[in-house]
Amino acid sequence: MNRSERLEAIRDRIDQAALKAGRKPSDVTLIAVSKTFPEKAILEVASYGQVAFGENKVQELIRKTDALGTGTRDMPLEWHHIGHLQRNKAKDIIGRAALFHALDSVRLGRALQQRLAVEEAVLDCLVQVNVSGEVSKFGVAPAELDAVMDELCQLERVRLRGFMTLASPALDPEDVRPEMAQLRRLAETVSDRVVDGPPLLSMGMSGDFEVAIQEGATHVRIGSAIFGAR
Repeated sequence: MNRSERLEAIRDRIDQAALKAGRKPSDVTLIAVSKTFPEKAILEVASYGQVAFGENKVQELIRKTDALGTGTRDMPLEWHHIGHLQRNKAKDIIGRAALFHALDSVRLGRALQQRLAVEEAVLDCLVQVNVSGEVSKFGVAPAELDAVMDELCQLERVRLRGFMTLASPALDPEDVRPEMAQLRRLAETVSDRVVDGPPLLSMGMSGDFEVAIQEGATHVRIGSAIFGAR
């Protein structure tokens, strides 16, 4: 299949997963993960109606937003930073990312707050939670989430919109359903500290996004199933 056909197939699967869960397909945002792909590929996928694109390296986000900006009226682009962010790079996503998915510590939140104050800006953020418990992954430990949210809530320019997680690698997506469900339950316990409505949940990738949607994902991050192999 070409990229147009792959994108359409993913959209159909998202719609079916949402309907199966008793949800509206419009409640799920597809983020096309464009990391490592050139601007030409992004414009191609955008021409098929895709709006949201995800980058996980600051250097790529800078290069692509400098080159493409927010698109045009007929072909808008919305950028999401979905990867780990070092504190000294906090300034680089401000004004570029519409949503930052990987706020993984209070220290990073404070660095963002400091830079946002200089820019007189605000940034919508998702708190990354390490539900898999893997030491190789960033994120707040589930047991620490309540205390971390208390501190992050003091940062008025860091707008907490919800939560993100990276599930464990699994051949069968059903194996990670408990992790997805855990994030949903955790989000419910601290939903009073999230702004602008119910918490957003960013979870699910090419191999497990249908399970993620059934467990409440509002944002799914899909790359290779749209763009092709890296």
